Amino acid sequence: MKSPKTVTLALGSNLGDRLGFMQQALEKIHLNIGWILEISRIYETPAWGFEGNSFLNACISVSTRLEAAEVLAELLSIETELGREREDSKNYQNRTIDLDILLFEDEVTDTEILKIPHPGIPNRSFVLQPLNDIASSIKHPVLGKRISELLNETSDTSEISCTSEQLKKPSTSYNFPGCSYIAVEGNIGAGKTSFSTMISEDFNAKLILERFKDNPFLPKFYENKERYAFPLEMSFLADRYQQLSDDLAQYDLFKDFVISDYDVFKSLIFAKITLHEDEYSLYHKLFHLMYKELVKPELYIYLYQNTERLLENIKKRGRDYEQNIQPDYLVNINKSYLNFIKSQSNMKVQVIDISGLDFVSNRKDYLWLLSEIDKAVN
Repeated sequence: MKSPKTVTLALGSNLGDRLGFMQQALEKIHLNIGWILEISRIYETPAWGFEGNSFLNACISVSTRLEAAEVLAELLSIETELGREREDSKNYQNRTIDLDILLFEDEVTDTEILKIPHPGIPNRSFVLQPLNDIASSIKHPVLGKRISELLNETSDTSEISCTSEQLKKPSTSYNFPGCSYIAVEGNIGAGKTSFSTMISEDFNAKLILERFKDNPFLPKFYENKERYAFPLEMSFLADRYQQLSDDLAQYDLFKDFVISDYDVFKSLIFAKITLHEDEYSLYHKLFHLMYKELVKPELYIYLYQNTERLLENIKKRGRDYEQNIQPDYLVNINKSYLNFIKSQSNMKVQVIDISGLDFVSNRKDYLWLLSEIDKAVN
């Protein structure tokens, strides 16, 4: 899963409802590309390079997990949706919407279809003026000069005027800070770690990830469950207790809330499936001695995936020791989780079926999932 990067885009329109087309483009960028971070003022300028209607121009910065080429593909699709008609001629023409990538952090790309930074930046006031509103101190990755310097030095003396019109940032009123501690759970391969990480990056949350990779008993357990089930579950319990005790006790002034990709109660769920009755009886006593000392999540999210999808995800992520996991094992885990959830009366629980979604690759799926959780928070 990719971490978010900042892409800077230019928006322009000189046909029809110019402001309306730009606002629609902004909404579609939010839905398909990423979070809108900053929006410049809107400037009106004469058509540049051809005889045509005056343009409205603006710049925005967007946090995205897409690569530059993927952003370009989305922008071209948005232009088509908003009625832009392209002709074979390379000459400039009137257009309902014009969307360009200006900067993609400090990346430099030079291909036939994509050039970053945009080669027109230093020579176009209608780009530099709104770009200066949101990125004045950013350095051009090739020229090494700040945008404010390029604006002062540009040879373009075209008429440009700031308008009173404004673009509105799309609504993003997800109320995660309404909870101080959220636990995300799910079966093996459900996507809980990916989702928790995305939330932490997008909403300024402290992230707690289960340290399963460091457990020496895990590969041995998948080879010989009878022999290694008890030491595996005991080591997981001890590690989860220590990690949550430490991390939840350390308040982070710079984070809005805490999100974890597991809840310690999963220890009891897995132990019930893997241990013999006498082992489980002992484990159960030890678990509850520890459990009563831990902070409980204010919101418990369970990401449900059907067994077929879980097996696909397990195969895709390619951990050798997981490749022999049987469908029945995953079915039993799901049943155990759902039984646990049904028994909870003092904790806010949200079960969401994501079997048909790909929230990592498809932003619309991600936004839908956020909206479902927001309903539970509120």
